[in-house]
Amino acid sequence: MKTGLITSDTYQNHNTGNGHPEKIDRVTAVIDNFKKLNNKNLIWKKPSNFDQSILIKTHSSEYINQVNQSFPKNGFTFLDGDTVVSPGSKEAIKDAVGSIITAIDGVQKKEFKNAFCAVRPPGHHAEKNKAMGFCIYNNVAVGANYLIEKYKYKKIAIIDFDVHHGNGTQDIFYNNEKVLYISTHQYPYYPGSGSEKEKGKFNNIFNIPLEAGTNAEKYLNAYEHVLNKIKEFKPEFLLFSAGFDAHIDDPLAQLGLKSDDFYEITKRTLEFSKAFCNGKVVSILEGGYDLKALQNSSKRHVDALIEFN
Repeated sequence: MKTGLITSDTYQNHNTGNGHPEKIDRVTAVIDNFKKLNNKNLIWKKPSNFDQSILIKTHSSEYINQVNQSFPKNGFTFLDGDTVVSPGSKEAIKDAVGSIITAIDGVQKKEFKNAFCAVRPPGHHAEKNKAMGFCIYNNVAVGANYLIEKYKYKKIAIIDFDVHHGNGTQDIFYNNEKVLYISTHQYPYYPGSGSEKEKGKFNNIFNIPLEAGTNAEKYLNAYEHVLNKIKEFKPEFLLFSAGFDAHIDDPLAQLGLKSDDFYEITKRTLEFSKAFCNGKVVSILEGGYDLKALQNSSKRHVDALIEFN
């Protein structure tokens, strides 16, 4: 079976203004690279529409209403100091959420073995009641709740290897025994959360804080703890919050991974988890702000997804 690549042109409508690191070029760089490579093992698919009620499991109705009313006729609206929306953001936000729904449905219906969603805006900083850190809706959290509601899964693991801690995902699932949230991240760093002491009500939060300057060898050694936690939890479905800003060239952080390390991370996780989730894996783009590093790292991540088929 092949790997799904879920994306849509609407990401181009989410204009964050000149000089903003979360810019349109990020997804363009990723998608253009995959188009150029023309890998026959990829199935390209656009996100489908979904019922807005799906969002209610993840975000409060007050917050959803706030977002719906935030889109300006022209110019920009700020949902927080970093998080900008423009008139076209509405479509991009909808398709970012829709992509993970489409990816999950595709895996469930065996259209493809696993999937990668190349979308923006990212999601893992968005909490139940607020936007934060470039993120508006928490795409990966919506996906996890969709797996629980629609497909009745009881054990979902979210692995977040973005360089920033996914405070929003942690916030949403802190008291949910069906979801294991694991994060490797630079610490102390934005957004300030993610200490080892934050464990969740059911010991379902597992943070691995890493100091600035951590190199690939130290990172991969630390990642063994992720794999052990996966083995202990035995997830039925695995979701990646795939941020590539732990790359050594990324301007927004100070970890030392290379593009090939993301292949290694993905490959090890897939091999380790196949006994529990039979390869049911969906990945969604989070951060990554050096375009060349993002392009190469996302390719290596997807290489591992394809090889696992």
